[in-house]
Amino acid sequence: MTETLPDGPAEPTTLRELMKRRDFMLFWIARVAATLGVQIQSVALGWQMYAVARETMDVKQSAFYVGMIGLAAFIPVLLLSPFAGETADRHDRRKVLLICYVGEIATAVTLAAASIYHFATIPLLLLLSMLFGASRAFMGPSSTALGPMLVPRSLLPRAIALNSLAWQGGSIVGPAIGGLLLAHSTGLSYSVTTVLYVVAFACVFMISGVTQPIVQAGSRWALIKEGLVYTWTNRIVFGAISFDMFAVLLGGATALLPVFARDVLHVGPDGFGILRAGPAIGATLVAVILAGRPIKRHAGLTMFAGVAVFGAATIVFGLSKSLPLSVFALAVLGGADMLSVYVRQTLVQIVTPDHMRGRVAAVSSLFIGASNELGEFESGVVARFLGPVGGAVFGGVGALIVTGVWAKLFPALRKADRLE
Repeated sequence: MTETLPDGPAEPTTLRELMKRRDFMLFWIARVAATLGVQIQSVALGWQMYAVARETMDVKQSAFYVGMIGLAAFIPVLLLSPFAGETADRHDRRKVLLICYVGEIATAVTLAAASIYHFATIPLLLLLSMLFGASRAFMGPSSTALGPMLVPRSLLPRAIALNSLAWQGGSIVGPAIGGLLLAHSTGLSYSVTTVLYVVAFACVFMISGVTQPIVQAGSRWALIKEGLVYTWTNRIVFGAISFDMFAVLLGGATALLPVFARDVLHVGPDGFGILRAGPAIGATLVAVILAGRPIKRHAGLTMFAGVAVFGAATIVFGLSKSLPLSVFALAVLGGADMLSVYVRQTLVQIVTPDHMRGRVAAVSSLFIGASNELGEFESGVVARFLGPVGGAVFGGVGALIVTGVWAKLFPALRKADRLE
């Protein structure tokens, strides 16, 4: 790897030192609460959309509308990401986050009301998904750019691992809680989600450090262009985020979990919650290991290996007819994805100057949104023609093909060595 930040004075790098930093821990707690909220809301929204669609449609058509949730959430990310990145590099990142949490709270309250008073429809659920996506479009760049401002550079790899642990830990507990809440009602699920978003808002509100970036001279469009040019021309940054996008875009079979839970494995809402927790179980185990023992060598090869295992595990999940085997495959899938995401995020954060982190994070968020939300849409479309099992297998094979192609197209990424 040729792009590195200049050396600075040695600073403590232990996990204990990281946890002593008040502002970062407030940021981290907010991330945990928000992640729990997002996961519970996602479980409820996917299940509710499938239930509403199944009242009048068959399995394949209903699976298509579950995938449409991802497309609806991605559209505002696609349209707003360039402006969101420039906003994160020009305005106080903490204040931007607070505004985004207000948007998420409003969405959750509306979903709760629609469920409790029984006026949820397919168009309404898609509209609220779009509004939620608009909040996330601005939240992603500001959150990504804010984290490095709260820790010294020497603690950044551990901070990234701990942030990932927050996300993955929430992704374990969230779906499990979501499944239990769904057994009662979707309205209760959305109500709990609202409370968690309020907690996240309060934690970010209490951050007292400097969160205003150093603003670079130039118009809004000039700054947006500068961020796009930097991302496009830096082979490590562009290779890493595009690799993640195409691999997960094709391998996003987890979007079909409501279909697998109800009509393939026949395990109901409780089993659905267990399946949703599967990827995060493996990811959390890997995140715990990385927080204590960060990767120091062969970073590029490690990332490629992680995506290859991700694709293979997706195929196993698609073919499985057993709940334990499906959960195991999802856990392996999640652990492998965590490994590749950790390397990608660390590489991108290290080689990107602070004054450009918002704009680069916006491009990264756009690619991640394409991989996650469009991946859900792609899975729904493929399932419409091949069925859910065929859609999952198709995605896993696609992820393996992307791994080979990107290893060939981006040798600098493949040869990236140290994460220090």
